[in-house]
Amino acid sequence: MFATTEPEKVLPTILSRCQRFDLRRIPAALIVQHLAQIARQEAVKIDEAALYAIARGADGGMRDAESTLDQLISFCGEEIVEGDVLSMFGLAARSQILSLAQAVLAGEIETALRELNELAKHGKDLGRLLGDLLNHFRNLLIFQVSRGDLKLLEVSEAEAAALREQTAGVSTDALTRIMEVFTDCESRLRDAASKKILIEVSLLQAIDARNAVSIDMVLDQLQQLRSAGSAPAPGPTRTAPAQAPAQRTAEASPTTRTFTDTPSSLGAAPAAPSAISAQEASNDSSLEQLWSNVVDAVGRASPFTRSYLLEAHPVSLNKGVFTVGFDPEFADHLGLVDNSKNRTLIQTKLHELGHAGVQVKFVQAPEPESRVRPAANAPAPPSTVEPTMTETAPMAEKKRVPEKPSSGKLDPEEFKNDPLIKQALEIFKGQIVEVRA
Repeated sequence: MFATTEPEKVLPTILSRCQRFDLRRIPAALIVQHLAQIARQEAVKIDEAALYAIARGADGGMRDAESTLDQLISFCGEEIVEGDVLSMFGLAARSQILSLAQAVLAGEIETALRELNELAKHGKDLGRLLGDLLNHFRNLLIFQVSRGDLKLLEVSEAEAAALREQTAGVSTDALTRIMEVFTDCESRLRDAASKKILIEVSLLQAIDARNAVSIDMVLDQLQQLRSAGSAPAPGPTRTAPAQAPAQRTAEASPTTRTFTDTPSSLGAAPAAPSAISAQEASNDSSLEQLWSNVVDAVGRASPFTRSYLLEAHPVSLNKGVFTVGFDPEFADHLGLVDNSKNRTLIQTKLHELGHAGVQVKFVQAPEPESRVRPAANAPAPPSTVEPTMTETAPMAEKKRVPEKPSSGKLDPEEFKNDPLIKQALEIFKGQIVEVRA
């Protein structure tokens, strides 16, 4: 008889002469049932919570569970309670796990930190505590997704009642985000200098994560606000729509100027339709003009995306599909640009330019020899404020800054010193390998 965790590596000539038995962890319910039978035979009184604690500590191993029960009988005599088992394994009581999970779901930061401090002070194994907490949120998720099917879970009746109560006020997305926080904490716990501090930080992150909103949902809501927004009334003063946050007013001396800060992404009406219609976009000049407008508009929102789109060229606008091509020389850019985020950004800018409902498609296509590419210099950043009153002529002259002539070439040193580039390198922990215009 031999055992292996890699049966696929055993030669067929050996497998053909063997009887194969695939072993797996024993469910907690079966371990509890077997231990209860042993306790009855040994005339030992042991409560159900203690039996489940033994099964939890044995982690699916019947031999470990029986050994633990034998030790408990030797130490505790004929009556065993849950506290005896918890002391042996360094485990937290199931009620403590439920209480800590409830504090996270309710957003009670102080309660969660107090619970953790009490457990750490009494010498509980923080690694096992985190594992038990993560397993509980996994049970919550399975219970909610399966609509209360207890066949998929290994829990007691008391725990099932707690699952019913806690899943009533939390969404599946929130449970998933909380589990991601604790999973990340579990992977970092081994190398942490202070396990307690790491778990405390993770508890705070989990509380924040329960109310977080996914980026897809944010984009959907912004798109709904944009579609539902109405154009501002004509006049010198521009006010934010009802959905936008509170406005900010700033004053400057000696000439008083009032500004209205209106986030364009939250409710601003789409820009006036472009002079190019879908029918007119069939000829090369009008299609090129539309693409130039789109590239400029994208550049104001994402200079990085614009830098790649400069190498692209418009192919066609037909039946609601705007096809954008990359010459084989820049085919490697396709994988960097062709994603849902960039397509959504370009579609939004097309909508603002009067081409609502147009889909974007990227393809590899030769660039026409007669085409003139747009200038590679980055567009000016969009203004975040708009004046509500006309400034005096001297002030206007004072603010006017002459533009530097563009040489058409990209200075590598200037590129590396750009604040956006520095921020991107810091966020992604990357380095600049090559700079191309």
